[in-house]
Amino acid sequence: MNRSVLQVALDLVELDRAITIAGEAVLGGADWLEVGTPLIKSEGMRAVSALKSAFPDRQIIADMKTADTGAIEVEMAAKSGADIVCVLGASDNSVIAESVRAARKYGVKIMADLISVPNPSGRAGELEQLGVDYICAHTGIDQQMTGTDSLDLLMKVIREVSIPVAAAGGISEKTAPGAIAAGASIVIVGGSIIRSSDVTGSTRRIKEAMNQPVPYAGPDISQEDEIREILRYVSSSNVSDAMHRKGAMSGMIPLCPGTKAVGKAVTVQTFAGDWAKPVEAIDIALPGDVIVINNDKGTHVAPWGELATISCLNRGITGVIIDGAVRDVDDIKKMQYPLWSTAMVPNAGEPKGFGEIGSEIQCGGQTVNPGDWIIADESGVVVIPKTRAYEIARRAKEVYNTELRIRQELKQGKTLSQVMNLLRWEKHS
Repeated sequence: MNRSVLQVALDLVELDRAITIAGEAVLGGADWLEVGTPLIKSEGMRAVSALKSAFPDRQIIADMKTADTGAIEVEMAAKSGADIVCVLGASDNSVIAESVRAARKYGVKIMADLISVPNPSGRAGELEQLGVDYICAHTGIDQQMTGTDSLDLLMKVIREVSIPVAAAGGISEKTAPGAIAAGASIVIVGGSIIRSSDVTGSTRRIKEAMNQPVPYAGPDISQEDEIREILRYVSSSNVSDAMHRKGAMSGMIPLCPGTKAVGKAVTVQTFAGDWAKPVEAIDIALPGDVIVINNDKGTHVAPWGELATISCLNRGITGVIIDGAVRDVDDIKKMQYPLWSTAMVPNAGEPKGFGEIGSEIQCGGQTVNPGDWIIADESGVVVIPKTRAYEIARRAKEVYNTELRIRQELKQGKTLSQVMNLLRWEKHS
């Protein structure tokens, strides 16, 4: 291949939306259009035919992810208008060989996808010997969410084959130049384009970035910094969606509407109104942390007030969550400090020192462990287990970006039910 190619993966489930987004991507310079696996499963081969009919001058890739009956599936895709058919690299050699034979018969090419292959670099060489035309070094979405680096995979595969290699898996404007510098002939981009509120602009920027290859130097920030960065702009609702409605506390009311808290939990278990441990936690917490308090569910007496809040501000603690009551509400509101509680009461407790800091607690009906991530805004408070924090943050980002695109389509005059094609997906008895 003489030039690098931008392939846009239309991983959608509605054909009309896919065609609209494809058109916007083509305006931005998309070279190849991929009929993604979700779209094929949702709409069948008519999706391939429709894309080829709408964009006859573009290469159409049918991402069949063929694992069996290679000849049949390649024939289906080819007769529907595909120029390239994707098969699973993990498939048996007989499936790959039969797919290649069918491709030669029907005048199309085969791209082998290395998603979830145990030894991708070794398998890439075998696939080349079996006659595939392209190798796709693909890090799947679920793998991306847990931090697997798609360009690491690409660089391992590039060294093993002489046929063109495509880079796929979370590629964006930032990472596309590194993919080209590493030797990718094809850059496959999905979410960064199809979920954009400006598909044409996003496509154009990625194309421009591909024309300025820069060697990949690895992630520019740590996972913890990336978690914090993402959670600062997504909402608690986005996170709840990413967690399939898990983790949301009940009964938590923002004391200062318009504020937001993101950080790792410092947990406090106390007895109703005993404010010693909550206050001591301020000295233990680090800047950017969130103090989470179980006040023994007491709403008649408060373990927290204005003076504790001033101490938090001085220490850079990003917020406080209380399953129980807070007092000095007028003064805390003047500070606009991020604080959530289940009640307000003027009664102060006593600093007796019962309870503990840094243990597993219950708060708002959720289990919170030290180091779990907290996101709190006007919609409520969500707990993210520390063991899945990076994954959940990345999934919440996907939710956020999907909503950006839907919002743009609503601005163009569609209703939400039309965009989501609700009638088609309704259950029928």
